[in-house]
Amino acid sequence: MGVSPMHFAPKTKDMGGTPMLLNMKYLALLFVFVFATALNAQDAKYDLVIRNGRIIDGAGNAWFFGDVAIASGKIAAVGAVPAGAGKQDIEAGGLVVAPGFIDVHTHADEDVIKLPKAENFIRDGVTTIVSGNCGGSVLNVGSYFAQIREKGTAINAATLIGHNTVLRNVKENKAGDLSPAQMEKAKGIVDKAMREGAVGFSTGLIYTPGQWSKTEEIIELMKVAAKHGGIYASHMRNEGGEILEAIDEALRVGREAQCRVEISHFKLPADIAKKLGGSDVTLGKVAAARAAGLEVWMDQYPYTASSTSLSTLLPDWVLEDGADAAKKKLTDPAQLSKVLDSMKDNYEIKRPRKSLAYAVISSCKPYPNYVGRNLQEIAQVMKLKKDKGGDVELLSTNPEKLPPVSMEDQYRAVIEIYLAGGAGCVFHSMAETEVENILRHPLVSIASDSGIREFGTGQPHPRGYGTNARVLGVYVRERKVITLEDAIRKMTSQPATAFRLRDRGLLREGYAADVVIFDPAAVIDKATFEQPHAYAEGFQYVIVNGEVVLNPEGMTDARPGQPVLGPGVQSR
Repeated sequence: MGVSPMHFAPKTKDMGGTPMLLNMKYLALLFVFVFATALNAQDAKYDLVIRNGRIIDGAGNAWFFGDVAIASGKIAAVGAVPAGAGKQDIEAGGLVVAPGFIDVHTHADEDVIKLPKAENFIRDGVTTIVSGNCGGSVLNVGSYFAQIREKGTAINAATLIGHNTVLRNVKENKAGDLSPAQMEKAKGIVDKAMREGAVGFSTGLIYTPGQWSKTEEIIELMKVAAKHGGIYASHMRNEGGEILEAIDEALRVGREAQCRVEISHFKLPADIAKKLGGSDVTLGKVAAARAAGLEVWMDQYPYTASSTSLSTLLPDWVLEDGADAAKKKLTDPAQLSKVLDSMKDNYEIKRPRKSLAYAVISSCKPYPNYVGRNLQEIAQVMKLKKDKGGDVELLSTNPEKLPPVSMEDQYRAVIEIYLAGGAGCVFHSMAETEVENILRHPLVSIASDSGIREFGTGQPHPRGYGTNARVLGVYVRERKVITLEDAIRKMTSQPATAFRLRDRGLLREGYAADVVIFDPAAVIDKATFEQPHAYAEGFQYVIVNGEVVLNPEGMTDARPGQPVLGPGVQSR
């Protein structure tokens, strides 16, 4: 890493007694060098100095040439730093030097304990993640942070407390209002989590059991988190045909609980965009709430496809009594007929859609050979298997020879996969024009909606590897949708402000020394939907709390990551 004290030995041959004087002279010179180096290191004011970088400070300011000095894990100086002031130097050589990126919408959760290198995030410039999104989180926040401190991670970690996690703890995975006793228990869980350092409360209102919760129940629980300064982060109840009503609900929670609001992975499907008149309509609702005095923010991943569970394709009422009851409904002929009618109404009449080919299996334990194939193809293979009366290997089947299938065939494929154990899906449903329009909005931060990836496992959404690099390479450099400085702001100071992550997100004296150094002409995402396991390129160094975790040779063994605590924690 840059310049460090040298260690070397003389290369003189043993020539008898004569070289003794030469060796003595060499040892004397070596002593002087080592002594001088030790003095310099001892006298050096800073642990590390990054020199001659194009500094983008995270506030949206234009870049400027300068140095960044780091001492004791903090930014110690930004500007011109005298030569010899650092124990170690990194020569940036005109590369961009920026604050480490803050990803406020991840699903790392326990992954940060199991895969502490967090390599897919680090190689995408991320130094701090917020887990616990979409209503799912760790239950014991204090224990979670204790494990991070004990085991060590390469990345800083914050967490929300998840609504669905709380509900499952007090009433299991079932529909129904909380009883007064259950509500008090739920409030106690939220309060404890906030006191132990959670940054807020999250909902995932398309997932069980939160999808059955009334708005009033959410408000009551959010009031507890708001008392501790927490943010309300919501995967809204609907991101399709009823998205305007879903935005209204999220804003209502913010107003009545008197808290900040973060609308997660803000998006608009292409078919709904045509009906509404585009994302200016949905963005306008947020802007109007801001103008009325509500602090509301948004985040976005820069892709035209989303990713979630296959179970979201089933009607809500199928799942309302829990997984066991759902399986009984799906295997009962009379109930199954109602399920198929509901799916037809949702996908063929309300949308309307002509196939489920937009949904691609990304992970599937019961049918691993389905991974990478869309639901229409899978329904075709299932039909072929039924017609032939034997096994048909999906990956060896020529798609051109597959039989035609109806929408009902495709619904039945969804049901069969769910009954076998379920699957994760990538849904290709958005238009590039709307992705770009949302990205331009000043209140939108960049977030991946990803967990920590185990390289080569499954067929995940490429956002887990390339979210930030894609923004910098595609939307900044190639398409010029936003400026480089604004992109950095959306990755650093803005998410830090929204989530009240103090002393992060800016290159400022006294702030945590989370720093990225990258080449703006080379940074790019390499992960695709077809080949998602590919690290981003262009990031030369990633520094977390003053320690280098990524250098040009690759990941280091440093584990300087820390828990990032919310405003309600009792002791900081």
